[in-house]
Amino acid sequence: MSRTYDLTQGSILQALTRLAIPIIATSFVQMAYNLTDMIWVGRVGSGAVAAVGTAGFFTWLANAIILIPKVGAEVGVAQAIGRKDIADAKSYIRHSLQLIVLLSVLYGIGLIIFRHPLVGFYRLGESIESAARTYLVIVSLGMVFFAINPIFTAIFNGSGDSTTPFRINVIGLVMNIILDPLLIFGLGPIPRLGTAGAAIATVIAQLIVTLVFVWEAKKRPELFAGLNLRSKPDRPHLKRIVNLGFPVALQSGFFTLIAMAIARILAQWGPLPIAVQQVGSQIESISWMTAGGFQTAMSAFIGQNYGAKKWERVSKGYFVGLGIVSILGLFATFLLIFGARPLFSLFIPEQEAIAHGVVYLRILGVSQLFMCIEIVTAGAFIGHGKTFPPSIVGIGFNLLRIPMALILSTTSLGLDGVWWAISISSIFKGLVLSAWHLGYLRTHPEMGSLRELSA
Repeated sequence: MSRTYDLTQGSILQALTRLAIPIIATSFVQMAYNLTDMIWVGRVGSGAVAAVGTAGFFTWLANAIILIPKVGAEVGVAQAIGRKDIADAKSYIRHSLQLIVLLSVLYGIGLIIFRHPLVGFYRLGESIESAARTYLVIVSLGMVFFAINPIFTAIFNGSGDSTTPFRINVIGLVMNIILDPLLIFGLGPIPRLGTAGAAIATVIAQLIVTLVFVWEAKKRPELFAGLNLRSKPDRPHLKRIVNLGFPVALQSGFFTLIAMAIARILAQWGPLPIAVQQVGSQIESISWMTAGGFQTAMSAFIGQNYGAKKWERVSKGYFVGLGIVSILGLFATFLLIFGARPLFSLFIPEQEAIAHGVVYLRILGVSQLFMCIEIVTAGAFIGHGKTFPPSIVGIGFNLLRIPMALILSTTSLGLDGVWWAISISSIFKGLVLSAWHLGYLRTHPEMGSLRELSA
């Protein structure tokens, strides 16, 4: 236990921020991977961005698979440590690592086999589709490294140590920053590889991160000693990991599939709107990744206090986190609305793309506060081990994006109607999920003594 952190004592604000800041920094590192690719690939042209963005939908879909063992590891480890049951924490670690290796290998093979129909779904033209297929195959070959790093991160976060994953992921980012321009544009004996170079750079960087995580795990006997990853999984732990992670994974999978359907709607205006959405979503990720850091911190905080049965800290912790992300959401709204042009022009220098990108960012800026509220509330539910409510709200309102986009895009709004469909649904998700959680605090038997806090 020497390098795990007890979140069941002391200042709630300090505990949340101490845990969240490295997680947020790690999220920005992950975002920087994508932004680095977009910045350099954007210099090749909007067609290259569309190719990487199209292939990126399928790596994005991989996040749904990753979430099954990731949530299981995070919640299982946090609650076990809250109960002071280290043997149980190690069981969750072992099963999560075993599960992600199996799932990532199968998913990577599936992407390679079905790459032609998957990429062809978008009908973007042979040159763009060819580049997208190449990018997809390369990333799929390194899928196990892409997938296992979030599991290691979740294990450390659940134990209360969010600094170590940040430091390790920074190493990968530095490698990606160095390799991207070299492999995309070439230098000396290194050939110009274009979008394939971006994929190779990402895989190498992720491989290095995995190796450093393994090296760090050897120094953490309190968490990783005696795991025996080749041993047969036991049904109770595997079942609970799947039960915890599957609803969240289902939500993420639907989110990606819906985003792919939205991209198909956008394709009627050509490849430019898809490129705009890919770059715009990367910029918008500044806010949702920041809120996501507090989501993970909230999950670990509530998980440990739930395991320790400290109900007052569980309830107060949610309201402290809610106040923090509300400030973040308002700042994000201001940034996206008033800083849209300079932000977007960093990535694609084409004037038509910038014009569309500015509109995209300003419309999405309206919903940033509600999106942040939804994200941290989902973390609260996850910490309780209740992954069903955020999944229901997320899937339900995300599905509404498709008919809303189809209807609004046929009005005078045109393409902007698609952006409004995304923004409006985010507003409703934040309102509904936070109301559901307040109701949970009021009515759940374990929270009954804390009704006045949510009154």
